[in-house]
Amino acid sequence: MNRLPFYFLLLVVFASCKTQNIFKDTKPERKALAEEMDSAFYYNPDYQYRIRTDDKINISVWGQEELSVGSVYGIYNSNEVYGKWLLVDANGNVEVPKIGTFSVKGQSIIEVKDTLKTRYKQWIVNPVIDVKVLNKEITVIGEVKDPAVVQVDKDNNKLLEIISRTGGFADYANMKYVKILRQEGEHVRMTNIDLTKSGDYLQKNIQLHPGDIVVVPSKRYKEFDRRVSIIIPFATAITAAAIIVAAF
Repeated sequence: MNRLPFYFLLLVVFASCKTQNIFKDTKPERKALAEEMDSAFYYNPDYQYRIRTDDKINISVWGQEELSVGSVYGIYNSNEVYGKWLLVDANGNVEVPKIGTFSVKGQSIIEVKDTLKTRYKQWIVNPVIDVKVLNKEITVIGEVKDPAVVQVDKDNNKLLEIISRTGGFADYANMKYVKILRQEGEHVRMTNIDLTKSGDYLQKNIQLHPGDIVVVPSKRYKEFDRRVSIIIPFATAITAAAIIVAAF
């Protein structure tokens, strides 16, 4: 049997299947990796999340249900299910019971709580107030076992901690070129982390902020392995060996 047409078909398949993969490392990114880390990703012990447009927040006033929106002091924790939250509008405001329009955009949770305490002291002695942002999250995509949007409550989150919450790295994860994207106003900052390098633990296991996106690229031979796994069941052992030798 003449196998030339079969080999020709295989070459066409391999040549035509080349695709652009945003999860795969490229030479320019390798150059960026060698450069100093963007200062936006340096560890900041004083970092506090700042409320943004479209954030969902709830406000709890102890013993004052009529002043609370989605109180965390209630018996049932169903604030998200029943829409018991305030949406920060395009002007950075929310509507708060008894106070009315209240500006929160760009403020930390502590700042909002302090302002509310001052305002509510007009009617309540020593008000106990809690404010929570419901949609603080970090997105992890690429070569992890369970890519997900990870909900976080705290401000100080670590890269490896968030990766562990997605089940850890998948088999084809390229841990040498893990990318972190961070939105700052209209601009997006990016840095590359090499988790294979020894030492510099704090620089590798960097602090992540709510809103960050973690991209774990695949190793370069993932696509080749996938194609071979499709072809090998339909070829003889000799043919499969010939394909592998030719590819390398």
